[in-house]
Amino acid sequence: MEIRTLRYFLAVAREENMTRAAEQLHVTQPTLSKALRALEEELGKKLFIRHSFSIALTEEGVLLRDRAEDLITMADKIEKEFLSLDDITGGELYFGLAESFQIRHLARELRVLKEQYPGLRYHITSGDTEQVTEKLDKGLLDFAVICDAPNEKKYESLVFPEGDTWGLIFPADAPLAQKDAVAVEDLAGLPLFTSGQGWEGDIREWAGERFSELHLEGSFRLAYNASMFVREGLGYQLSFRHLVDVSAESGLCFRPLSPKLETKLYLIWNRYQTFTPIAERFLKQVRRDFIGG
Repeated sequence: MEIRTLRYFLAVAREENMTRAAEQLHVTQPTLSKALRALEEELGKKLFIRHSFSIALTEEGVLLRDRAEDLITMADKIEKEFLSLDDITGGELYFGLAESFQIRHLARELRVLKEQYPGLRYHITSGDTEQVTEKLDKGLLDFAVICDAPNEKKYESLVFPEGDTWGLIFPADAPLAQKDAVAVEDLAGLPLFTSGQGWEGDIREWAGERFSELHLEGSFRLAYNASMFVREGLGYQLSFRHLVDVSAESGLCFRPLSPKLETKLYLIWNRYQTFTPIAERFLKQVRRDFIGG
């Protein structure tokens, strides 16, 4: 199975049309059709359902698409890493990031590094702990930033200089706006929005024995999306400070939880990982700035 053939397959899967995929790949349609038939024969599975004017993936095709995307990403990453080995002005860095105001520390580190190595290029994907560690484990990322204490058997880590403060986001005209902070009894019975990770982790621990009194109306991976539901009066959002606009113009407000709930942020990477030169420079700089090491 060749990488080129997988690229052909992904183009057809994306376009759902053989002619458009062939044009995008700059190959003839017969060449593309022959390559895909050979791929199906090699795997012994039908990958496409061919209609008059379109092509759809079979269940086996969907599985191959997911695997092929990871393989192509890895192949591109390896190629760029080897090209950058002799690049003294930069290189490629790959990050998977949790949603946090503290990401500004990472952005600052990249700005400083890029001043020294103007050829630096960085690639950012976002997601919760499960999403970014899956990519890190597959070797698709150099570093990840997560809001959970990392598995020390699998990862090395650095703690960010600051933590994130949890609070409640709700319409500014709600009665809770009269409070300086929000306690668990204030949340009992309210329709709440937050991430599934935060709900089962930090919020469960914070609420303790009263957790059963809390009601998760809906789970969101992106704080901004949840805030749109709050604006429409559908519920109240548990989130980190600074992730959502709570200015006077927004019509929303933020109140911290009481007792205070703070979450640490971690920069992690795989144990025994072999770094490219630019990744080593980045880590050395971050160690120095985060912990003075």
